[in-house]
Amino acid sequence: MRSPFRLLFSILLFTLFTGTLLAQDLRLLDLDRIYNSREFVQERLQPIQWIENGAAYVTVEKGNELARWDSKTLEKSVFVPGSALQSAGKAISIQSFSLSDDGTKVLIFTNSSRVWRSNTKGDYWVYDLTSKELRQLGSKFEASSLMFAKFSADNEYVAYVQKFNLYKENFKTGEITQLTSDGTGEIINGTFDWAYEEEFGKRDGFSWSPDAAHIAFWQIDASKIRTFYMINYTDSVYSRPIPLQYPKVGQEPAGAKIGLIDLATQKTNWIPIPGGETENYLPGMQWINADLLLIQQMNRKQNLLTIWTYQPSSAELNKIYTESEETWVDLAYPDLSKNGWSDNSLPLVDNGTAFLRMTEKNAWRHIYKIDIATGNKTLITPGEFDVASFGGVTDKEVYFIASPDNATQRYLYAIDLAGKGELRRVTPEAFEGVNTYDIAPNGQVAIHTNQSTKNPSTVRLISLPKHTVIKNLVENTYYTQKLASLNTPEIKFTTVTTPEGVTMDARVIYPIDFDESKKYPVLFHVYGEPWSTVSTDTQVGLYNIMLAQKGYFIIDMDNRGTPTLKGSAWRKSIYRKIGVINAQDQGLAAKELLKLPYLDEGRVAVWGWSGGGSMTLNLMFKFPEVYQTGMSVAAVSNQLIYDNIYQERYMGLPQENMEDFVKGSPITYAKNLEGNLLIVHGTGDDNVHYQGAEMLMNELIKHNKQFQMMPYPNRSHGISEGAGTSLHLYTLLTNYLMTHTPVN
Repeated sequence: MRSPFRLLFSILLFTLFTGTLLAQDLRLLDLDRIYNSREFVQERLQPIQWIENGAAYVTVEKGNELARWDSKTLEKSVFVPGSALQSAGKAISIQSFSLSDDGTKVLIFTNSSRVWRSNTKGDYWVYDLTSKELRQLGSKFEASSLMFAKFSADNEYVAYVQKFNLYKENFKTGEITQLTSDGTGEIINGTFDWAYEEEFGKRDGFSWSPDAAHIAFWQIDASKIRTFYMINYTDSVYSRPIPLQYPKVGQEPAGAKIGLIDLATQKTNWIPIPGGETENYLPGMQWINADLLLIQQMNRKQNLLTIWTYQPSSAELNKIYTESEETWVDLAYPDLSKNGWSDNSLPLVDNGTAFLRMTEKNAWRHIYKIDIATGNKTLITPGEFDVASFGGVTDKEVYFIASPDNATQRYLYAIDLAGKGELRRVTPEAFEGVNTYDIAPNGQVAIHTNQSTKNPSTVRLISLPKHTVIKNLVENTYYTQKLASLNTPEIKFTTVTTPEGVTMDARVIYPIDFDESKKYPVLFHVYGEPWSTVSTDTQVGLYNIMLAQKGYFIIDMDNRGTPTLKGSAWRKSIYRKIGVINAQDQGLAAKELLKLPYLDEGRVAVWGWSGGGSMTLNLMFKFPEVYQTGMSVAAVSNQLIYDNIYQERYMGLPQENMEDFVKGSPITYAKNLEGNLLIVHGTGDDNVHYQGAEMLMNELIKHNKQFQMMPYPNRSHGISEGAGTSLHLYTLLTNYLMTHTPVN
């Protein structure tokens, strides 16, 4: 019989051993922990609305309650109680909200549905803070069908879009007045078609005048835009076509014009902007004062920007500013501080007598002040550095995001509005990495967000101009602790110079327990087009951490043409050369890095999404000696089938330089495939159509090139819809990578 002491000792050893194993397991990630559990939830700041010129802000709490926070004292009070936002005994969930100019009424947006990328269609309710009354707008219309409701300055009306037409409603009496009647889907009033939303960031297409006497609005004529059909095979025994107005590259753009509704007569006057409607774009329109509009116009090639003023009282149209480039003219996008869209509106300064414009005419992206009356320009931000984006303005200074010394980071700076001051860094040294700001209208307080490869996103309320922390709003303590419990990789930034003399930033994630004497597989993650950067000092995702734990090097590099802070020549060099110089930079840089003794040049993979998917294809076809495995997600395989605004901006018109489109398209080189290729695409992708995947497959089949393909039924460009989709997708990618680029 076993001794009880020996039994106790065995139990103790077993407990210690299994506990050690458990601890080791918990330090490692797997796909289920990342995509199927709630283990690594990060805290997010709820959307805020500045009120009282920034003296306070309002946030959503508990789903259907609005709280007011004093910006200086941080005293909290209930702004709208959840008990007041009830309909038929059910709470109204607040998805977004806005306030009337006098702060007495709140507009609640709820029950939303998706239009293209965003949930911009839904129901609106008005809550009167004085009378405590709640009223639904547009109750006679079908549910979830109103768009962009907003108060008039006199607090008498709310205007909104419903089925491509504009309406105003007296929110006291409920009387509804239809302001346009020709909206059909082909004629679009007060909102935009797919291309304007995707490529100019335009959704909300109308604006009240400051005196509530007029509404200015866009009308888009999409009647000549051909229909592209996606097919839904899964929701019925018979397939269903999904029509999409989509202007392919080389096709005539939708027409655009700006109308001005006189609310006293309900008549619309069209602003006579020269140049025609279909060969021009109107990406910006805003009120300067009650009798003056500021309108931005671009030609079809988007290399000429013209800014006009229009005076409703006199019908006088004046050209006040022009800007042209041999490549393309950027608007306020892409936002070089955070990738993606920015508001195209031009910040008004000097009591509305001037506006600020970012331009790249002197080799760097700088802010100029333009006098509205004379058109005179004043350089505000002199120096050899790029302005990434606007931050905000006060009576004396302009805030902006830049990083003169490190293109992978972003910081807040300020300079005198007169153009004579010295550059002043506002972000303290303690906040290394990428910093973004939401500055209050009064310029005295701001919401500051910081993140880096070392730290997850944190948010705080600060006072300006000294950047004093008033209160930490999001500290992400739980997430930080969870990361600390993991075996996390070392992350380094370096540069790599190609034989052609191009020096690129690279972010390198090292495998766990890196040993310089060993050989490791490499995964290059790519994007490489003018819309985004990847080698930035931002938070690293859990998926990359998991791959590093498995033993992979993960490398991100930003080639020429990406919107990084390296000057105009760097960014504009890609004109008419997408798919050519960016692929050349990436391939040559990879060759240089693979000379490092611990990187195994026989186990090299590359992957990317959207433009990164296209880059993956080009690299696999053009550099088969470098990359053995590629995983291309949602790629543009043929530049001739993408939308006209994006592709023509960066590539010109195929009617004039067709050879550039052919040279840049991955499908041209599909015959060169030698390695392992996985193609992934959502069949419901309204952005980069699944059509391109099938075109590429046909070309690969033609040349007897073997590959694997995974279509995701009815998924859009983000391939996220449907239960289990993200877990399935990343399981697919991981299995493919580990099969064809194994860890020894």
